[in-house]
Amino acid sequence: MFACGWGGNQFTPLLVMYREAGWSVLTVDALLGAYVVGLVPGLLCAGALSQRYGRKPVMVAGTVASLVASLLLAVGGVPAIAAGRFVTGLAVAVAMAVGSTWVTELSVRAGDSAATGTRRGALWLTVGFGLGAGVAGVLAQWGPWPWHLPYLVHAVLALGALVPLFRLPETRGFAEPGPRFTEVRHPRFRRVVLPMAPWIFGSAGVAYAILPQLVGERLGSWGLAYSTLLTVCTLGAGALVQPLAKRLDRPTSARGVLVGMVLMSAGLAASAVAALVRSPVVALGAAVLLGAAYGIAVISGLLELQRWVAPSRIAALTGVYYALAYVGFLLPSVLALLSGVASYPVLLAALVVVAAGGTAIIARHSRRHLPTLT
Repeated sequence: MFACGWGGNQFTPLLVMYREAGWSVLTVDALLGAYVVGLVPGLLCAGALSQRYGRKPVMVAGTVASLVASLLLAVGGVPAIAAGRFVTGLAVAVAMAVGSTWVTELSVRAGDSAATGTRRGALWLTVGFGLGAGVAGVLAQWGPWPWHLPYLVHAVLALGALVPLFRLPETRGFAEPGPRFTEVRHPRFRRVVLPMAPWIFGSAGVAYAILPQLVGERLGSWGLAYSTLLTVCTLGAGALVQPLAKRLDRPTSARGVLVGMVLMSAGLAASAVAALVRSPVVALGAAVLLGAAYGIAVISGLLELQRWVAPSRIAALTGVYYALAYVGFLLPSVLALLSGVASYPVLLAALVVVAAGGTAIIARHSRRHLPTLT
């Protein structure tokens, strides 16, 4: 999961490099979006495949895909990078939907709680996201072969990650999958998880895709380094607060989800201020708030699912959950389209209102539609 997360986010801080090389904003945004094109169908299919064929072979295939994706990215050129981003999306989808479930099942088998396993998987994925972006950005800013070396480093890492995978035990039998995604009709999913899920990566998208470009004129030649710093701080905050998310969780309410959404609104408000004053310092503070919101929200949502989804169905629904979360990753593109109609401070302020509305819906249903504990 760490290696797949690393590969998933290594491209993000390099957006500045491609823009500075003369690539159009449309081309760079399209390459960023190619990741989602691979990710969403992967999330919807990977869980069912692991239920049928087992967690281990699907996770091995995802890690191999992550390695191949970095080799394609290292080739360079728009066609190869687009293909690499698409395959990267598939690899991260496997890590999220299957890896998260496999880590939880392995943790339970080792005597830990399911909640501990959930936090462990999400933590290593988040650390991979953060370090991948950090190392790639540093290598691109100060290392040789900036268009190739960051991706080759990850390819070596993914190759090394394959070795321990083969030694781990399988945790699921081989069975035909049952009816798919029926749990999404559960009122708890629709009224607590769904209003929160898109903000998970929507917050990350605002932090390290929108904020760097809003303050870029103040940074000069340090744009790539600052973009890397913002990405690492966002995901670093997300990783550090994840233990808190477990303590916030309550089986009788959606307290963890609500705390995450309140932080989300605060982070978006700070982002609106940063966009208004064009301050790199304010933008950094906003990114830390959004990162903390991301870390609490992603864990709280997974813990919500574990309360009422059967173990045999959890991998498939985890895929749906992350697919909804990644809808938020399209937020930077949506705001870019709307920026011709309204300024970024106005657009970000409007997001605060939308997030607050979602928080109100979750608060209303926080103690409703809870599962019957047996």
